[in-house]
Amino acid sequence: MKNIRNYVALAVFGGMLAFTSCETTELDITADPNDLTPDQASVDFFLNSIQEDFVREFEGDADFDFNDNWQSGGNTDGDGLNELGMELTRIVNMSGRNYTSVYQDSDMDDEWINAYRGVLADIRAMTPLALEADQIHHVAIAQFIEAYLMITLVDFFGDVPYSEALKADEGIFNPVADPGASIYDAMLVLIDEAIANFNAPAGTEPALDFFYAGDYEKWVRAANTLKMKIYLQRRLVDPNAIASFNAIVAGGNYIQDTADDFQWNWPATSATQPDTRHPRFGISYQNSGANEYMSNWLMNLMDTSDDPRLRYYFFRQAPAVPGAEIAPDEQTLNCSLEGPPQHYIDGGFTFCWLNNGYWGRDHGDADGIPPDGLLRAAYGTYPIGGQFDDDSFSEISPLTGAGGAGITTFLTAYGVDFMQAEVAMVSGDIPGAKAEMLSGVTKSIAKVQAFLIGRENGADTSFEPSPADVSTYINDVSIDFDDGDTDGKWNVLAEQHFIAHFGNGVDPYNFYRRNDYPRTLQPNLEASPDQFIRSMYYPSDLVNTNSSISQKATQTVPVFWDTNANGPTAN
Repeated sequence: MKNIRNYVALAVFGGMLAFTSCETTELDITADPNDLTPDQASVDFFLNSIQEDFVREFEGDADFDFNDNWQSGGNTDGDGLNELGMELTRIVNMSGRNYTSVYQDSDMDDEWINAYRGVLADIRAMTPLALEADQIHHVAIAQFIEAYLMITLVDFFGDVPYSEALKADEGIFNPVADPGASIYDAMLVLIDEAIANFNAPAGTEPALDFFYAGDYEKWVRAANTLKMKIYLQRRLVDPNAIASFNAIVAGGNYIQDTADDFQWNWPATSATQPDTRHPRFGISYQNSGANEYMSNWLMNLMDTSDDPRLRYYFFRQAPAVPGAEIAPDEQTLNCSLEGPPQHYIDGGFTFCWLNNGYWGRDHGDADGIPPDGLLRAAYGTYPIGGQFDDDSFSEISPLTGAGGAGITTFLTAYGVDFMQAEVAMVSGDIPGAKAEMLSGVTKSIAKVQAFLIGRENGADTSFEPSPADVSTYINDVSIDFDDGDTDGKWNVLAEQHFIAHFGNGVDPYNFYRRNDYPRTLQPNLEASPDQFIRSMYYPSDLVNTNSSISQKATQTVPVFWDTNANGPTAN
């Protein structure tokens, strides 16, 4: 399915990308039998590719090489948009003390190419073929994916090409960037078209619907939920957004049950060609141990509050961290011999090490990589299909845990509850906000705990939190919310939002820019790390080859729905 996308290189980067086919590509004039031109391609193959590339936009892939563009390594290059959002919101570690140096214009080339040259190009090629064959449900799925993808590109970049994109056949090689607000408007129209197509009879059904297996009632609920996400996202600039959001809620046809969650399930049936494991598992579970650092802020927040999801989110390879219950060790944790910076002391933030073996890194820690791969904490079972933490303190490898049988979540029942909690908060309905938040927490915990079933792989499940543990935690969250002033209530809501969305970095990043909460985030180790990223630089390949688009002056340029005067409080 991955080879279909090679049939054309459309003009997204201006003159760099022009129409090509498998017959002629620069000096290579030999036809590749694995590549398909549009007239040869099956509509089902196109749809398979569209669905997979859509997920890869958010997750990236450690091994998959998209036309020699997807590569693992660095903070963002090919790692997907979820990783970027989680780094900026302290859900995972960000390595780098200066935001500008961490997130450069070249880092987003891969995601941009995949979005335009992969997903959107395949949609444009598939749609006329599908319409001709009365495969209207293929079209509906593609319309939904296009809408989700385009609003996400706006959320990360601001104004992006759309109306003139992918029109090299019309002589448009330098497509202009459309205003983000107009793209949001267009996507609402596109979603309504998708809903109509989901409700229409089709001549032939998709061979593979990876998300809902042909259940179009669930697709319609997901489409309405995507509209709710759009309305909430632009509530600061659209006076009718809350009313439009509430109208969908009143209609009742949106995701409310976890069984309807819009998510991708990684089967983990193969580790090579193709690698069907969760990409974060492939990156993190190596023979040399963990290949990423977990966030000290998030682990500390969950450990000190006895969060029932902790053992599912993180797996500890060691029972103690240097500087905590054991002596400092500069060989494995250099900062264990250092003192915290003054702004950490002033703010009362943890520094360097945590108790109970939660071995991670602080926000902005840019130290080199010591021999700690088989010591540091790693992703657990949820959501990447890693290992459940049963106090075994064993070394991880590609063969441990659930082998990468994970999920990538997009629209969830717990996420909808958090959306409704936010709407209630801004509407002054504090009891309603609390009720929706606690509902979201409850659904999140239940989803995480159920996820372990069938993925135990020898883990001692007696370490799973009991119903009483869960009840106590939810009651504690309720008390914390009640005891807080306005800022305190927002902090509790935001922290719970971030915890529940572990693995999904897009929604927390948007929440943070939209609301400027939580204000409990661990700051960068650098006291002056430059300004927080409010939108990404345009990819260097785009700016260098498209004369219609100029680079932003800084990454503090807000997207159209972000009207906060100075951006988020914590750097």
